[in-house]
Amino acid sequence: MASAFSRLALVATTVFSFSVLASEPPPAAAADSELLARGKYIAQLGDCIACHTAPQAPEMAGGLQLKTPMGTIYSSNITPDPDTGIGRYSFEQFDKAMREGVTPDGTNLYPAMPYPSYAKMSEADMRALYAYLMQGVTPISQSNQEADMSWPFNMRWGLSLWNFAFVDTEPFAPDPAKDEVLNRGAYLVQGLGHCGACHTPRGIAFQEKAMSDAGSSGKHFLAGETVEHWRALSLRNLWTVEDTVQLLKTGQNRFATVSGNMADVIHHSTQHFSDVDLVAIASYLKSLPPGKDDLPMPDIPLAAASAPDDLFSSRGGLGYTQFCSDCHRPDGHGVKGLFPPLAGNPSIASANPTSLLHITLTGWETAQTATHSRVYTMPGFARLADEEIAEILSFVRSRWGNNSSPITAKQVKTLRDQLNPQTTDSTAFETPRLANLLAAANADQVIRGMRLHLQTRELLPDNVGNALNCTSCHLNAGTVADGSPFVGVSAFFPSYAPRAGKEVTLEERINGCFRRSMNGKPIPPQSADMQAMVAYFDWMKMNTQPGDKVAGRGVGKIDTAIKPDLDNGKQVYAEQCAVCHGSNGEGLAREDGSLVYPPLWGDQSFNIGAGMARTYTAAAFVKRNMPIGFHEKFPLGQGGLSDQEAVDVAAWFSQQPRPDFPDKVKDWPKGGKPVDARY
Repeated sequence: MASAFSRLALVATTVFSFSVLASEPPPAAAADSELLARGKYIAQLGDCIACHTAPQAPEMAGGLQLKTPMGTIYSSNITPDPDTGIGRYSFEQFDKAMREGVTPDGTNLYPAMPYPSYAKMSEADMRALYAYLMQGVTPISQSNQEADMSWPFNMRWGLSLWNFAFVDTEPFAPDPAKDEVLNRGAYLVQGLGHCGACHTPRGIAFQEKAMSDAGSSGKHFLAGETVEHWRALSLRNLWTVEDTVQLLKTGQNRFATVSGNMADVIHHSTQHFSDVDLVAIASYLKSLPPGKDDLPMPDIPLAAASAPDDLFSSRGGLGYTQFCSDCHRPDGHGVKGLFPPLAGNPSIASANPTSLLHITLTGWETAQTATHSRVYTMPGFARLADEEIAEILSFVRSRWGNNSSPITAKQVKTLRDQLNPQTTDSTAFETPRLANLLAAANADQVIRGMRLHLQTRELLPDNVGNALNCTSCHLNAGTVADGSPFVGVSAFFPSYAPRAGKEVTLEERINGCFRRSMNGKPIPPQSADMQAMVAYFDWMKMNTQPGDKVAGRGVGKIDTAIKPDLDNGKQVYAEQCAVCHGSNGEGLAREDGSLVYPPLWGDQSFNIGAGMARTYTAAAFVKRNMPIGFHEKFPLGQGGLSDQEAVDVAAWFSQQPRPDFPDKVKDWPKGGKPVDARY
């Protein structure tokens, strides 16, 4: 359910633009701390902050932009400022606006303000919210922006007719046939939570087809809707109560991770709900009969999965391998707490793939919560062609138990044209496409070579002496700029190697990595596996000629004049690296012991003869490639530390205990040993 709730915050954005009356009502009596605390909680239940706070602006001061097909609306200042906010409003005026969408001077609010849902609030909750907004929020003097709506939507008098037809101002009435928990859940979902604003289908007048599950129209309530290029999935008969509580509390559960504007909803609103209210909401949603438009949510543990049989023999599988598997893993299970699973993920398998396309083109980030305080990102993949995206998404929608229709290039293009996603990567590096390996004359050989780089330890257990693979340093099988890519490399061999003090062949260079980075044994140069690896390098050579400069080659440089601060390096490691590489450098393993991300020191890591054991080589790599999922850089959200931080953390982990290199005495026989060599 990566974005099942994602439109909730945006649709709920309100134009709470109350006009200031000439006369002032008597000031409200000072509220006690208990009432203010209750009012703050009501504001969190209603998600006021997310809608009434613009980016990098004061809380509740308005200005958040909402673009609609009819024009642009801006949320208003609801701080108690007397001139630009709601500071002059009596409770009665506030109550009327909240329930009926009518300001004190008679102006009708646009129904982007979910007053049809807020009408269900109890008087006690309304009074607590009023007290909090008036006395618990800092007044901010910030003028409201007028809505910019096209004709005839800029003529608000028509909203009176809309209200007459579609707004019921009666507060919520408990259903005597339901217990206290279900009634509490219904009150929160139908009222303050205004979940239907996103998840209930709309009628011809943009009205929600049902405001509750009651009556003949109740089958439409929360049955799913597509709004502004997001698919708000059906919430009827949702996951188990425990799964839904976990998602609302943390932004994640075993099936999905929220995205889009729902990440803000979790951050500002639902993570603050009491456990009692979360259980009530989840219980109510589970009690609703399933709808017909979206997939039923799974409620049993996911069965263990393996990589699909055609992962390396189909264009979609190879595209997934290159651009998706490092985070979502070859078996589609993702990485718990970091990257969501694709197996059983409703946004992947939904009959309507709008959200999946949206996320793929524009990117994604996790909700920041007390449980998951660090935000992880997925960059947008708009750099990929429509056909490439269609191949990859069709692959994931039909693997790991997902059984959904394929995506077409036309569908990708249609949403791309509507979203107009922007890319910011200006590098001249041309990312080779692993999917094109299938078209090579020696396809079997070059795919074997690619897999040997990707699955080195698994395929060559007699030659790898630790837990690393070639791709541990050569990201995405050597296809990432500044991530030690293989592009053009074979054009520069044979070449002189100062460390060896002689000219070396490509085979010798590869075996150097096996002996150092993988602390293992060399491969016979004429063996089929070595020749497959060389063939893969040759395929990656493309049009490179000896002497050419290849954009993105290597890992770049970092100033060796920067002096490392080991204490800061230890702190950076704990904050940025340990989540993937372990608190003690042991790597990240699953419950069955299989490694997800490699160890950085210890017996299962690279030895002291590896280039990564040198502080400034490691720092250059870290600077450009670690951590992943940190921002929006294509294709892994990689990099983001400062030069100083990179040097500090590289010095910290490179100097940790690791295996010796027996032949270290033979290195740099003609001099020139780097100052940061470990021996």
